[in-house]
Amino acid sequence: MTGQPTGAAGDGEPRPLDGLLVVDLTRVLAGPYCTRLLSDLGARVIKVERPVEGDEMRRNPHQIEAGRDDQSTYFQRVNAGKESVAVDLSRPEGREVVLGLARHADVFIENFAPGVVGRLGLDYPAVREARPDIVYCSISGFGQTGPWRERPAFAHIINAASGMMALEQGDEAAPRASNLQAADVLAAAHAMGVIMAALWRRARTGLGARIDVSMLECLVAADDATYGSVLNGGEPHGAPRPGMLVHEIGGRYVALQTGGAPDLWARLTRAMGRDDLTRDERFATPRARRDRWPEIRELVGGWLSTFSTVEDAVEALTAARVPSAPVLSPPEVIEHPHLRARDFFAAVPHPGRGSVRVTATPFHVDGRPPGPAGPAPYRVGEHTRAVLAELAGYAAPRIDALVAEGVVGAP
Repeated sequence: MTGQPTGAAGDGEPRPLDGLLVVDLTRVLAGPYCTRLLSDLGARVIKVERPVEGDEMRRNPHQIEAGRDDQSTYFQRVNAGKESVAVDLSRPEGREVVLGLARHADVFIENFAPGVVGRLGLDYPAVREARPDIVYCSISGFGQTGPWRERPAFAHIINAASGMMALEQGDEAAPRASNLQAADVLAAAHAMGVIMAALWRRARTGLGARIDVSMLECLVAADDATYGSVLNGGEPHGAPRPGMLVHEIGGRYVALQTGGAPDLWARLTRAMGRDDLTRDERFATPRARRDRWPEIRELVGGWLSTFSTVEDAVEALTAARVPSAPVLSPPEVIEHPHLRARDFFAAVPHPGRGSVRVTATPFHVDGRPPGPAGPAPYRVGEHTRAVLAELAGYAAPRIDALVAEGVVGAP
């Protein structure tokens, strides 16, 4: 595979962040997904990895190349388009290498547990001394302040601490884990947004910024009803949520929503041939429908059971302008004609496989998704020599010495 990755803006078109340089000390998901978004929009992202091992997500399933254990699809997806520089951050010489890169950077981003970058000598004061107008972003589980600030966190832990796990328990016997890494992705998106705001301020005033993004706060802020209610003396709105229905038809499932917009209930009852339910005093108000949700669920479920297939039910609901969709499996999603029409699954080159498919950026610019600028780094530190020579001004003998001493890695 050669040329521009599919799904990317082609024909040499300028991207919104062309010319922006990002030094990226992140790993796993929240930080790398943020810098993937920046890269897709044109930023040059220098990913700093540990020599030899690299980002731990390189070794996740699914490995796409036989005989290697550092080519996970996880890593490929969130690190497409970046350059890899391998640096031992525990060494003082490694710190100087990273500060040398930071002198040329617009954005510096890390997602270690709070306190780690300070011990490495790469916290905001140190990086600001190297680049006074730097936009410095820290993403962490619980934020840079507060009694839980130093606790390690993954999405699963944040899901528990945020109240989301309790809300989603519903009528199950106990809380359960969720597959959705919402806290990471939300933190990445919020970080990208505030980075853009800080860069805009810098363009107007010359001031850099210190940014603190909390995964916990991002997930709590994503709740649509409960926290607004509970903060003001109301009750939690847990699962199963009134107005949200999942119903089985012929071994498959359809999802639909009966509330959230003024006319949904009337549209649904007309589709059911039950206009009398719209006039029924038991269901006359949103509050009444919430209180009598079990009855409504039984009525709507009985109607849905009259359909032979999920597709027939969705067709009738769509014609009535009632939000609905089949419950799709991941293999069905990646083959769905809608996402194909949106170019959401891009292909990027891969040295050992020819190409690998990844998700595109989840927004369009000028009529298409920006898409990844190139593949993920194939080897840990594969760009070390070129980046240190170009950005830090290191001569080849100095780079050779750093490699020999184990300060940096270069295959």
